[in-house]
Amino acid sequence: MERSSKTAILSRLKSIAGHVNGIASMVEQDRYCIDVIKQVQATQAALAKVSQLILEDHLHSCVTTAIQGDDATERERVLSEISDIFAIKS
Repeated sequence: MERSSKTAILSRLKSIAGHVNGIASMVEQDRYCIDVIKQVQATQAALAKVSQLILEDHLHSCVTTAIQGDDATERERVLSEISDIFAIKS
């Protein structure tokens, strides 16, 4: 992972951790359920952004290297990983 990406991702994760702690406090304080749900949804959106950033970094590094490489097995393994991560689980 590139250093700048890693720094940005770690910063976002620390912020998300703070939000999760805030949600726990809201539950402890018996705050209005809809307000808690809104904070949970905001945290989920923040985690989705982190996932997107990690995926972008992975595509521009590991996947690009595998696709440009001569190892067909590695290329297929990396492509299968990407496919599996987005597969609909039932």
